[in-house]
Amino acid sequence: MNTFSKENDDPSLKNLYGKEAVTKMRNMIDGAGSTCFFRTDISNHTSHTARPMSVQKTDEEGNLWFLSAMDSNKNIELFESPSASLFFQDSDHMGFMELQGRVIITKDKDKIDELWGPVVKNWFKSKDDPRITVIQFIPESGYYWDEKHGNTIAGIKLLLGAITGKNMDDAVEGKLAI
Repeated sequence: MNTFSKENDDPSLKNLYGKEAVTKMRNMIDGAGSTCFFRTDISNHTSHTARPMSVQKTDEEGNLWFLSAMDSNKNIELFESPSASLFFQDSDHMGFMELQGRVIITKDKDKIDELWGPVVKNWFKSKDDPRITVIQFIPESGYYWDEKHGNTIAGIKLLLGAITGKNMDDAVEGKLAI
């Protein structure tokens, strides 16, 4: 019987669950400036199905909300297979996060009004543009890589580690169970 448990033995591994996972997720999204790579068609292992997208909102349950054109390749791919992966880089802490989930696409006018902002005008004429849709991304799982104390402390520790020869890694990583 194997009694080895990486989670118990590795101080850099910290899996997060429920509200703690959602908080981590929201902090990393904010640190990424709400920009991610949004990958569709994940079941077919198709290449070139990731594109940059801006998260319009992340709610208390961890759902991510986007606005997108009904006739976009992304929406067409999501209608065929409603699962996606999102990839974030938190520039504040050199953190990274990957989320797997499913999507729901609607034309909910109230949600469009809620999510509408000046930047969205680059892709749509107005809130009433007939092409506009709402994508709700519902995360099912994820993984993150981050620094425990931010870039400055991590940089100092790496420098000291190089000088002293001691491992001073400041990284933390773990599963996100939303």
